Order: sequence, then C-alpha cells, then structure tokens
Amino acid sequence: MVLAISFLEAPLKFRAPGVTTVIGLGIGRLVFRALNVAELVLAVVVVVGVVLAGLPLGPAVAVGVLVVVLAVQLGVVRPGLNRRSDRVLAGEEVPRSRAHLVYIGLEVAKVVALVVLGALLLGGA
Repeated sequence: MVLAISFLEAPLKFRAPGVTTVIGLGIGRLVFRALNVAELVLAVVVVVGVVLAGLPLGPAVAVGVLVVVLAVQLGVVRPGLNRRSDRVLAGEEVPRSRAHLVYIGLEVAKVVALVVLGALLLGGA
C-alpha cells in the first residue's frame, strides 16, 4: 500500500489531464487519510501479534521502527501538511514545503523497515 500510494498514485495524479493542484490535494488528502487509517489498524494487529508470538529482538525492533515512523508521520508531519493544504484549498498562495520531503523520507524508512521485517520473519530470526 505504501509503495502504490506514496510512490505511484501521489506523484502521478498531478500529471493527469485536468487535475489542478486543488483537485490533486483534495484527492490526496482522502487517499492518505484512508492509507493512514489502514496503517494504524495494521500496526495494532502487528504489535499485538508480536506481543502474543514473543518474536525475537530483530523483528520486534523492526516493528518498533515502523510504529515510531508512523507516529512521527501522523503526529508531527501530517498536521503541518494538513494546515498547508487547508490554506491552498482556501485559495491562498503558499510557498513550497520541505515537510513533503520529510514525509517521503519517512515513507522510505517504512518501506525499508517492512522489507527488513519480512526478511527477518522469512529467515526465521
């Protein structure tokens, strides 16, 4: 989901004919809200699974990294992005935001942590 939405849908929607910044932001907010809800639900399921299964340290650390990254995205970065997009949707001209780059960096960190977690689980660690 992270790869499909963050690295495919998000940048491509602005290249579609007739999609303005306002329309793209409106779509993006809905899509990312749905993604984040799904991520939260899955994070809870995975954390419960880790606790119940008593996984070794490696996979538990990878899950911890995922939870921390998601918490930073939702609690620190997204509120600023939402405030900025509110201003754009209200018709205000706002400067580019570096918060998008931070969010993308955190998305990359999530993908890496997911790959590491999968490798550790498949490797029996």
